Amino acid sequence: MKKLILGFIALTTLSFSFAQNSVDFIPNDNDSRVITTGLPFMLVAPDSRSAGMGDIGVATSVDGFSQQWNPAKYVFSESKSGIGLSFTPYLTRLVNDISLSYATYYNRLNENSAVSASLKYFSLGEIVLTQDANDPGIAVKPNEYAVDVAYTLRLSDQFAMAVGLRYLRSALRIGALPNSNAKPASTFGADITGYYQSEEEAYNDFNGRWRAGFAIQNLGPKFKYDDGGEDSFQPTNLRLGAGFDFIFDQYSTLGLTAEVSKYLVPTPPIRGTRVEYVDNNGNGMYDEPNANDPQPDDDELIDTQENVIIEGQDNDVGFITGVFQSFGDAPGGFSEELREFTWALGAEYLYQDSFALRAGYFNEADDKGARKFFALGAGFKYTTINIDLSYLFSASRIQSPLENTLRFSLTFNFGDGEYSEY
Repeated sequence: MKKLILGFIALTTLSFSFAQNSVDFIPNDNDSRVITTGLPFMLVAPDSRSAGMGDIGVATSVDGFSQQWNPAKYVFSESKSGIGLSFTPYLTRLVNDISLSYATYYNRLNENSAVSASLKYFSLGEIVLTQDANDPGIAVKPNEYAVDVAYTLRLSDQFAMAVGLRYLRSALRIGALPNSNAKPASTFGADITGYYQSEEEAYNDFNGRWRAGFAIQNLGPKFKYDDGGEDSFQPTNLRLGAGFDFIFDQYSTLGLTAEVSKYLVPTPPIRGTRVEYVDNNGNGMYDEPNANDPQPDDDELIDTQENVIIEGQDNDVGFITGVFQSFGDAPGGFSEELREFTWALGAEYLYQDSFALRAGYFNEADDKGARKFFALGAGFKYTTINIDLSYLFSASRIQSPLENTLRFSLTFNFGDGEYSEY
C-alpha cells in the first residue's frame, strides 16, 4: 500500500512538471546594437586639422575651428579674432555633389572672454523626381544645416568654460512627392564645454604643457520629420580628452592627444516575441512549427506578445532621461557600455609655428558602427593665413564615406600676437 501511494505521488509530480505553463522569448533577427540618431552630420569633423589627427579636437590647442569641438579654447588664442572656412567632399566614389561646408568666426573680447559663431551646411546635391519616362521631373536639393553661437569665460589662468546655443534644420525628407506630408525638421540644442591648459613647465630635456578638455554637445529635445513619424534623438555626445606638448626648443613642438567619446542616447533594447505555452515535453523551451513538423503537438500555445523588450530598457524616453539612462541601459551590461565608447589618438609636429605634420587613429567597436580609420594631415602658415589638409584611410570592413577624400581648410587670423598665452 505504501509503495502504491509513493508511486502515485511521483506520477502526479512528474505529470505536473510536464504540464506546467512556461514562458519563452524569441529575439528578433534584425535587432541592431548600433545607436542611431537624427542629424548625424553634426558629428562629422569639418576641419582638416582635427580630421588629420583622427577626428579629435576637444583637448588640442586652440585654432579657428574650435567652435566645432570646444569653444572654451578661444580665450587661449593669441590672435584677437579669426575666420575659418572648410570644405569636405562626401561619398566621392559614388557622386560628386554631396559635401559638408563649414564657416566659423571668433573674437576675443578681452583677457577673460570671447564670443564665437559657426554655420555648418550639409548638402546632398540635386535629386530629380519623376513620375514616368516622359516626366521632366522636379529638382530638389535635400540639405541640413546648423547655426550656433557661443560665449566663453575664463574662470582661472588655466581653465575656461563655454556655453553654446544652436538651431538645427533638416530637410532630408522629400516633401515634393505626391501625398507626402514630410516637412523640414527643426530643433534647438546646446553645448557645455571646458578646457584646461597648464603653464609651460621645464623637464630634464625639454619643456612641456598639459592640456585637457570636455564637451557635452547637441543637448536638446527630440524632433520628427512628419506627423506620423517617430521622434529622433539629437546626436548628443560626451567628449573627454587630454594631451601633452613636448616643447623641444623654440622651433619644434610635438603634441600628443588622446580622446574618448560616447553617445548620451539610450541603447536600443533587444526586442522579440513573448510566448506563453504548456511545456508538455518538459524540455524548457517552446517547440515552434517548422518544415519537418508544421503542427507540433508537444507544446500547447496559450498566448503571444510581439515586440516586447527581452533585454535592456525602453529607449522611448525624453532627451534628459536618455542622457542619464545611456550610462547603464546596454543589454550586454557593463562590457557593452564600454564598447559604446570610441577612442582616438592623434599627434601633431609643429615647426617654427609655420609647418605641421599630423597623424591619427580612430576606433569604434564592430557592433557599434565599426568606424576604424587612420588619418594623415599637414598644415602651412603664411603670414596670417593657415592652410590645412587631411586624408583618411579606412581600416574597417565597412567602407567610410570619407575614405580616400582630401579635405581642405583655411583660417584667417587677425591681430596675431595681441594676446600672450604661451
